[in-house]
Amino acid sequence: MITVKNYEEKHIASMNAVWNGIVADGIAFPQTEELDIASGTDFYAAQSFTGVALDEDGRVLGLYILHPNNIGRCGHICNASYAVAPHARGMGVGEALVRHCIEKGRELGFRILQFNAVVSTNTPALNLYKKLGFVRLGVIPGGFRMDDGTWADIIPHYISLV
Repeated sequence: MITVKNYEEKHIASMNAVWNGIVADGIAFPQTEELDIASGTDFYAAQSFTGVALDEDGRVLGLYILHPNNIGRCGHICNASYAVAPHARGMGVGEALVRHCIEKGRELGFRILQFNAVVSTNTPALNLYKKLGFVRLGVIPGGFRMDDGTWADIIPHYISLV
């Protein structure tokens, strides 16, 4: 069983391990700096919402961050990032996180959830977003620098929350 809820301070070290693994892989997140306890604490607290996926024993399976994509007249559009622990991939954790995020975005008054930079090589994410009804906005050729220095396309997506 997967439970998604607001993170607690006790989850930060495990959340950082999941997040930092994806940053270190260099194939999905734009960030290049890994989080430590202090920077992770600040980072998660700065979001509109940070959710954590837990197993039945309370172990962290994944997380997401949700925040405005822009300000002012575009402040109704939110953005999110998802991270699933390697051992939990293929178990529905990503889908649970995205579904929770959609509901949380609505609850917080956002009207659109937009992903700016889904890397074209991230097939599991692309398949999930298609399954959940996200709209692909096109392709930005060479929009993402992979860790090995090559370039991959990015595919922005959105879904209406109203």
